[in-house]
Amino acid sequence: MLTFLSTLLFFGCLTGVTTVLFGFGGGFVTVPVVYGVLAATARQGADAMHVAVATSAAVMVVNAVAAALVQWRESRLRRAYVWPLAASIAVGAGAGSFAAALIGGTVLRLLFAAYLLVTITDSLLRKGFLSVAHRTHPKPLGRGTTTLGGIGIGLVAAGLGVGGSVMTVPLLRRRGLPMAEATAMANLLSVPVAVAGTLVYALAPTTPAGAGQLGYVDLTAGAVLLLGSLPTIAVVSRVTSRVPDRVHSVAYLVLLMVVLIVMVAMGV
Repeated sequence: MLTFLSTLLFFGCLTGVTTVLFGFGGGFVTVPVVYGVLAATARQGADAMHVAVATSAAVMVVNAVAAALVQWRESRLRRAYVWPLAASIAVGAGAGSFAAALIGGTVLRLLFAAYLLVTITDSLLRKGFLSVAHRTHPKPLGRGTTTLGGIGIGLVAAGLGVGGSVMTVPLLRRRGLPMAEATAMANLLSVPVAVAGTLVYALAPTTPAGAGQLGYVDLTAGAVLLLGSLPTIAVVSRVTSRVPDRVHSVAYLVLLMVVLIVMVAMGV
């Protein structure tokens, strides 16, 4: 048991790093980690993926809010990009969370892997992610992007328990924003996704009974992950601005590739 708690604590620290640097809120790390720990301890069985996604969403609420507050103090949040998307993302997140609760664990894992693969391929092949011409006045978001696009982001992200960074960061990059600002806003935009997902999974009527759980949310795993992530967020936020933009964007894609490989190795 101690080994698994140590594993969760270590990866909690890693989620703190990825939250600040990449706007993930922890989802891309916590989903495979919690799923792996549950599978290794023979807990939850077929519901392990649902518990992993639900726990990821709960951890993401705290991580994303903490990181967003830090980024706000650093003046990296642009109101014109955050608020138009936030409401539509919240609408999509509610629908996505309900849908995910009804989907089998195997299908959810396949969707998670496919989501990663499409994002990596798109960012590598289409111009505007790995390098952008930073603008004093970046391109504004269109009405279609802030409504239908926002709903789509919320739908996919909440359904897979991964926030929304993988869709919002490339979107903001292609408008001419540097990685530091794009990832900062991705954290704030992950909050409605994480809140909607947590509520739906915590109150899911089909949830299995289990000690230390609130619905599908594993409270013990979530607490240990946060014990590692929150102090890390405070430390890493101080060095974010020193990371070169090109290195920042390449590291973002490398992390996605690592997570995809881990998911495949775990039997996706």
